[in-house]
Amino acid sequence: QVQLVESGGGLVQAGGSLRLSCVGSGFTFRIYSMFWYRQTPGKERELVASITTTGDSLMYLDSVKGRFSISRDNAKNTVYLQLNSLKPDDTAKYYCNLRSSHDVDYWGRGTQVTVSS
Repeated sequence: QVQLVESGGGLVQAGGSLRLSCVGSGFTFRIYSMFWYRQTPGKERELVASITTTGDSLMYLDSVKGRFSISRDNAKNTVYLQLNSLKPDDTAKYYCNLRSSHDVDYWGRGTQVTVSS
């Protein structure tokens, strides 16, 4: 079955960096666009970044443009999210997402990012 496993979160000071990873299994990774979302308690999950199958088209949430970078390694079934110049407002649980060809959403368990001021 489809599995998405995120890692790389942690506690970091404002201005610091983290690199999140998401390893996919149970599906043909290279043929799907991949997405990173984040969520804080009491708020809806928001789309942070997306990447197409070959990485030729990227999308970012306005508030993270110029600070975050999404990439993928299809040979490793992995999508990354590089977080630079982190701000306390970036504190959230970050989730990897796949939307299947049948419009079914799959989610990992998430990885917590906490940015202290």
